[in-house]
Amino acid sequence: MSTTAGAFIAGGIAACGAVTATHPFETVKIRMQLQGELQTKGHQPHHYRGPIHGVSVIVRNEGLKGIYRGIGCAYVYQVLLNGCRLGFYEPMRNGLATLLLNDGAKQNLAINMFCGASSGIIGAAAGSPFFLVKTRLQSFSPFLPVGTQHRYRNALDGMGQIYRAEGFRGLYRGVGAAMIRTGFGSSVQLPTYYFVKRRLVRHLGMEEGAPLHLASSTASGFVVCCFMHPPDTIMSRLYNQNGNLYKGVFDCLGKTIRTEGLFAIYKGFLPHLARILPHTILTLSFAEQTNKLVRKIEQKILPASAL
Repeated sequence: MSTTAGAFIAGGIAACGAVTATHPFETVKIRMQLQGELQTKGHQPHHYRGPIHGVSVIVRNEGLKGIYRGIGCAYVYQVLLNGCRLGFYEPMRNGLATLLLNDGAKQNLAINMFCGASSGIIGAAAGSPFFLVKTRLQSFSPFLPVGTQHRYRNALDGMGQIYRAEGFRGLYRGVGAAMIRTGFGSSVQLPTYYFVKRRLVRHLGMEEGAPLHLASSTASGFVVCCFMHPPDTIMSRLYNQNGNLYKGVFDCLGKTIRTEGLFAIYKGFLPHLARILPHTILTLSFAEQTNKLVRKIEQKILPASAL
């Protein structure tokens, strides 16, 4: 077991590797969530019709730079989010299991889900300003604009503009939705991953290695997407709004469903799934390897009492 700091570093590195591959689908997902915002059915534009179509449209009109808008913010956010989520989950789970069950190694679904949600919420709160700027950078298009358009030269310029216009509070606009979104996803991501992994080992006799990690990660990614997508849509709209179009999470949810219908909260589900499946697979598979690497480094540089 890595130290908490080691697990934080390993989780952050793993997530950065994953987001490099999946960022294009995140850009498409955000634009699909914003297109037709608060417009009635029949009057909504359909510039982006799905993950493949969306990627091709953006690359054709804006090049690779367009599809990778906001990647710098994405790296910082992933380090903070997944560093906390993967780094704090096991120490929290072990501590609670020891406190409540008198056995830190014992698995309990409620404890696992609580620790998954809590570690994710901490990461979401820490990284919210970066996700805010990332969302606004990704939504901007000089060719096929959707939602409110924000003209930022880069991430630092974006943060500076937000701070000058709205103060420190502006940088944390939508943080409530971000915490709900990540709490939903994190409550099921790691518990599902470890649950499926244990079942595959026990019932199918699978051994540690890439096939086991791939199968467990795939199941985890699908469950995460189903749980997380509605609050993800609300978060994207709260982050991207200019002024006070929405007063909060429930106001945004109500206006979206009343104007666009119930399924509007699932706009962009397919590109989200196309992003989150490989992202979860890569993050958790990379995390297995980076944790091993960090453990080896720690064993060489730290005293045995610290491990």
